[in-house]
Amino acid sequence: MKDRDNIDIQQSNFKFYDVVSIIQKISKSKSLQDNSKKVNPLKIPFHPLESPKFTFIDLFAGIGGFRIAMEALGGECVFSSEWDKDSQKTYFANFGEIPFGDITLEETKTQIPSGFDLLCAGFPCQAFSIAGKRAGFDDTRGTLFFEVAEILRRKKPKAFFLENVKGLIGHDRGQTLQTILHVLRNDLNYDVPDPQVINAKDFGVPQNRERIYIVGFRKDQKTMEFNYPKSLGSKKTFADVKEKQVVPTRYYLSLQYLDTLKKHKARHAGKGNGFGYEVIQDNAIANAIVVGGMGRERNLVLDHRITDFTPETRIKGGVNREGVRKMTPREWARLQGFPEKFVIPVSDSAAYKQFGNSVAVPAIQATAKCLLRTLGI
Repeated sequence: MKDRDNIDIQQSNFKFYDVVSIIQKISKSKSLQDNSKKVNPLKIPFHPLESPKFTFIDLFAGIGGFRIAMEALGGECVFSSEWDKDSQKTYFANFGEIPFGDITLEETKTQIPSGFDLLCAGFPCQAFSIAGKRAGFDDTRGTLFFEVAEILRRKKPKAFFLENVKGLIGHDRGQTLQTILHVLRNDLNYDVPDPQVINAKDFGVPQNRERIYIVGFRKDQKTMEFNYPKSLGSKKTFADVKEKQVVPTRYYLSLQYLDTLKKHKARHAGKGNGFGYEVIQDNAIANAIVVGGMGRERNLVLDHRITDFTPETRIKGGVNREGVRKMTPREWARLQGFPEKFVIPVSDSAAYKQFGNSVAVPAIQATAKCLLRTLGI
């Protein structure tokens, strides 16, 4: 087993789903996280702190954006939950822990320890997203907020930190947000300052990404007034996250697809709409990276360093000669503030989905720092 400590997860061909099955069987009577911390055969980039200042749980954990921010501030994650298998794989590759699955199941909730300080949850966005169907609480995922509320009711942590899309503010003429705040303030008796929209571009990443943050404090824990963080002032641009080396040809658009995008944009422009692809200049800020729709096409870039125009995939019309390409998954990771050591063990398509669904780490960390200060931590 000692030799396995040196396995590089980026090179290893371990069967992830076999690992999940084995560990879940082992953990029937004990916390999965406890087991994975004690038996960690893989070389991982992020390790638990030896002397943490506080503890937290990571719900709807995705690939660990909340966790990176909290651990950077001295926190220890004592429970995580994420149902998506590819996201579990990425989480495991970076933290050596496989999150529990469906948080709606009682058998999952019973694994949550008592006595943790902070609940973190970027609960699913689709039901409230401007880019989604806006079905709200009528959608199954819309009710997942109430799973968060149930855990708050049972465990009564000192504080919580919730993240959602900006569209939550206006959903159902504001009734959805008011329902959430009513539950948190009146039913659960937490002190909840007015939520605030925070833009990632104000906290060190070149991405125009607005998200609503909701924090709350158990009324016997608040030691001082809470204020959301202020902008750092200085702004970064795409040049700060752009790949330093020539990227593979597969990221460059085909002539036919680029032509299709141009025609699509021209049609909408003729109708007075602003829809269509967009090329982000090196001195500009990226649009919000999102899953689906025109998420990638709204964040194309110019990169004339390509030298090999031989297609790596089956495309029609060859590779474009204008230098137009997609951003790479690593560039998306940087736009969300993930450290360079963060491992991406999944396919490009899965990686785009994961980073598009993630939180912006620096904005989360700046807000969490204010939250912890309010708790006297």
